[in-house]
Amino acid sequence: MPRDGFSCKRGTEKRYTRDKASHGDTILPMNAFWNSFETLLGLGVEPKDLTFVQISLRGIIVFLVTLTTMRLGHKRSLSRKTPFDAVLLVILAAVLSRAINGSAAFFATLGGGVVLVVLHRLFAHLAYYSHGFGILVKGRPDTIVHDGQCDFRMMRRNHISMHDLEEDMRLGAHIDDLSRVRLARVERSGDISFIKK
Repeated sequence: MPRDGFSCKRGTEKRYTRDKASHGDTILPMNAFWNSFETLLGLGVEPKDLTFVQISLRGIIVFLVTLTTMRLGHKRSLSRKTPFDAVLLVILAAVLSRAINGSAAFFATLGGGVVLVVLHRLFAHLAYYSHGFGILVKGRPDTIVHDGQCDFRMMRRNHISMHDLEEDMRLGAHIDDLSRVRLARVERSGDISFIKK
């Protein structure tokens, strides 16, 4: 039994000091690495104080993360087939630009971009299995010509004039006579498709 009540505490203090030193050997290099990483990317720096090199490095990282994330998505989102796909690209560009220019937290913004792509992928998956959900998020095509007759109400709804229709007829179907069109539709992408008689 120790004569003073402090000898156990002294032994414990020595053990904690030794543990701190051994952990410190690991922590100090990690801290040095993180500090240099923060300096390189300008993390915690006001946007106006970012240097050319810091913005360039941020741009490279955002590019690589976005490229990887888009590869996890699907190819259709890059082709902007529907407003559903175009919305992803517009919002993703707006969000990730904030990571480059420093107006938002770097890693949180990258994470937000990944979440957007995953959400788009989830919605596309649901739209594949549910026609109703697909119509909700992607819309439906509208028939504007049936057996050579124009549906002017549907054309007005889609903001398509006769001149627009004739132009697309010449460019897309390579015809200039409306009577030769069996069906013309404004597709979900906004393009006009033609089926000839």
